[in-house]
Amino acid sequence: MDIKNNSQRSRQRAIDGILYGPENRQSSGKQPLRQRFRGMSSDSPRIAHPKTDPQRLTQRAALPAPPETSTQDPEDQPIALDEVPVAPHKDTGRQKRKRQGHFFRRKLRAIRAWSWKKKALVILLTLIIIVGLAVGALAVKGYFSAKKVFKGGGSAVALQKNVAPSLLKGEGDGRINILLLGNGGEGHEGTDLTDTIMIASIDPVNHTASLLSVPRDLWVAVPHHGSMKLNAVYETGKYGYLGKQDDSNGNTDAVKAGFAATDSMLESVLGIPIHYNVLVNFQAFKQGVDAVGGITLNVPTALYDPTMAWENGGNPILAAAGTQTFNGNKALMYVRSRETTSDFARAQRQRAVIVALANKVFSLGTFSDPLKISQLFDAFGNNVVTDLSLSDVGHLYGIAKGIALDTVQSIGLTDPGHNYLTTGMIGSQSVVYQIAGLNNYGDIQSFVRNTLKDGYLAKENAIVEVLNGTATPNAATNAADVLKSYGYNVGTVGDAPTKNYTKTVIVDLAKGKKPYTAQYLKKRYNVSKVVTTLPDKSMQTQNADFVVILGQDETSSSQN
Repeated sequence: MDIKNNSQRSRQRAIDGILYGPENRQSSGKQPLRQRFRGMSSDSPRIAHPKTDPQRLTQRAALPAPPETSTQDPEDQPIALDEVPVAPHKDTGRQKRKRQGHFFRRKLRAIRAWSWKKKALVILLTLIIIVGLAVGALAVKGYFSAKKVFKGGGSAVALQKNVAPSLLKGEGDGRINILLLGNGGEGHEGTDLTDTIMIASIDPVNHTASLLSVPRDLWVAVPHHGSMKLNAVYETGKYGYLGKQDDSNGNTDAVKAGFAATDSMLESVLGIPIHYNVLVNFQAFKQGVDAVGGITLNVPTALYDPTMAWENGGNPILAAAGTQTFNGNKALMYVRSRETTSDFARAQRQRAVIVALANKVFSLGTFSDPLKISQLFDAFGNNVVTDLSLSDVGHLYGIAKGIALDTVQSIGLTDPGHNYLTTGMIGSQSVVYQIAGLNNYGDIQSFVRNTLKDGYLAKENAIVEVLNGTATPNAATNAADVLKSYGYNVGTVGDAPTKNYTKTVIVDLAKGKKPYTAQYLKKRYNVSKVVTTLPDKSMQTQNADFVVILGQDETSSSQN
């Protein structure tokens, strides 16, 4: 027998006897205690209310009345016991923990009751949130790292889609030319000497790209600074701005001055505009290669250089012949070595490595991997400086996706059939200079402009006829040679029926169907508008799209 329950029933019978009389004691203890006190049935004997103290009645009247929901006879209402204020119950820490434990156990039982589909959905959503937070963190980190690298300042009209002809300044603006400079960086001898000088030229119109190397030892004359090797021009511009030597690139304006000096020099040598600049030091190059998991390269012949064996574990063979994967350090040795080869051979290796790196960077395996992108930006840090903006990079990436990297053209100025340079000594320095003579860049400019032809000129491929409308001999021939050097498709060259043209005339026989060529010709000859009919009916054209009739204004300006 349950002693505890029996004792409770005994106490209840005693209470019943007091309230209802001995004859009405309840024999069952199963009825709820609250019901026995407050919910008597209608046949229960009536109990007379005891006299109540008036003061206590007044106190009870001040209390809010409970809602009147009962439908019982007033005489059958529960007995109102004196209400004694009770202090609020304070939970102990143990009681709180017990209640919390009950709560979590109830939740756990509810989760266990879920269907397997609901469980799978919740797990999937949780993983998505975790991955999203991780990618978001990397994206934010990459954004601020990128803002530190991509400062902006350069510009190229050809980055835009559907470029209006009026926005083009001249031939060459139909491409995007990016100067790539490589230096040792802080802690290396000749910190700001640019041992790698290369032009990445992109044609967004015809979806092609080229890499052009320029020898670092090319002897050039820098205005107001005298003659020097090309690799010293950047530091000359930078230090000239600062008024002192400073190996860091913390001063953005000083870096821009270095870029401007190098751009100006290269534009006079190559004859093409430079739109953007990128300066990368050894540290960024090594870490960049490592961040993408190395690069795969086919080495045509083994590279032997005992002067760099100490960097290669004592092995003078820096790279064996055949296809292999280079890490950052191996790739850097491969592009720096020149002691046993030449500056020209090194430039060729540099172009091959850049193409291999571009293949890896633009692969889906890299750009779909936020961690690798973050590692690339970490590698860049203070080791890369550029006047490209983040927006420019986004446009470039969109253009580059449409170019097959295995079609990238590799160009040098000493390639077979296009050898414009030689080596020699000037004073005590071994230098590179033009076969045509010092500071004679005409042949180089014609080669570069035709090889890196303006994208719009190449696409329209308009036939241009050149006629001399003046008494100046050979004017048409000279003008035609200049047009050819820019990549124009020049047709007939000769004399106009009359020699009395004071101003140059451009006739658009294509009737506006080749607007970019028309714009370039207008700019070149300073003509406000073109005409669509020949000024002399006796002129004979050979399927020309444009006819340029040279006037005295052009021959006078060319002689000046």
